[in-house]
Amino acid sequence: MKTILLIEDDADMRENTAEILELANYRVIKAENGRKGVEAARKEVPDLVLCDIMMPELDGYGVLHMLGRDPATAEVPFVFLSAKAERGDVRKGMELGADDYLTKPFEESELLNAIEGRLKRSDLFRKGFDKGFEGFNRFIDQARSLDPLKDLAKERRTREFRKKEVLFHEGDELRQLPYIVSGKLRTFKINHDGKELVTGLHGSGDLVGYMGLFENGRAVETAEALEDTEVALVPREDLLSLLYKDRDVSIRFIKMLAGNAREMEEHLLQLAYSSVRQRVAQALLRVHERFGTGDDADLGLHMSREDLATIVGTATESLIRCLTELKEDALIDTQGRSIRIKNKARLEQLARG
Repeated sequence: MKTILLIEDDADMRENTAEILELANYRVIKAENGRKGVEAARKEVPDLVLCDIMMPELDGYGVLHMLGRDPATAEVPFVFLSAKAERGDVRKGMELGADDYLTKPFEESELLNAIEGRLKRSDLFRKGFDKGFEGFNRFIDQARSLDPLKDLAKERRTREFRKKEVLFHEGDELRQLPYIVSGKLRTFKINHDGKELVTGLHGSGDLVGYMGLFENGRAVETAEALEDTEVALVPREDLLSLLYKDRDVSIRFIKMLAGNAREMEEHLLQLAYSSVRQRVAQALLRVHERFGTGDDADLGLHMSREDLATIVGTATESLIRCLTELKEDALIDTQGRSIRIKNKARLEQLARG
């Protein structure tokens, strides 16, 4: 049973609305002002908030602001209730991040349809989509179904890149962002001495280059195919429209950015404080986690020693020497460019130091 928090200072309106919701099999938490509404939301996170705008102690804008700042309630769908004379106030609320609004007095069907639609959409975005091109298309199409986004371009062209081919260079203008349909690629930065630092390993289901959205549309790194790779080209304007006009999409994007930042932080700490032998073990585990297939200890990628050295952050000769030592210690096995992990537990122990 879904729980709805109803914040309404008019007692008759509050009781009548609550009765309609309870008859529709919703559990209702009632609050007579904004302050009590915020307390109730924090105590028992609801599935949706219905909130009046003009209220004593704390108005609807304040409630929306406070719930939006709390990670526990930031993703809860928020619907304003307003009188007809407050339409300008409603627009302000939508710009602040509200999901929808209902004008009082409203019909029973109008109330229930609005709530059902918001709950279904919220469940869909929280659950996510399959990590594949079709799943990505469903995500974009679902977001595009919103009225403000109906006119976004529907076609997403695909393009194939051969192994070692560069998708974009650092500093390039990104009019379209590549979404990997199949294949693998790496992103890296180059210092003044020409040395490469790998910033990411990407495979099917990854959107690449999105950090450039916040850098005047220019790539902050270089992307190169590690094998033959097919990508879908997503117009930059599509993504920006989704981010600016839809809170659910923005929240998912923020989580993706947070995960990326956390991964980069861990990688930089490893480069700064781990020995070369530790970093080789960490790189092998990183590649296996990213590209390995199920329980198979094959790395899932026949990577050149030069490319692997850029991930480790060491010279190719040092990498080869460490791989030989790991093979002698029966932690890995090598055959040509192929590397297979033989003892993952010991390799993880080495990576931890």
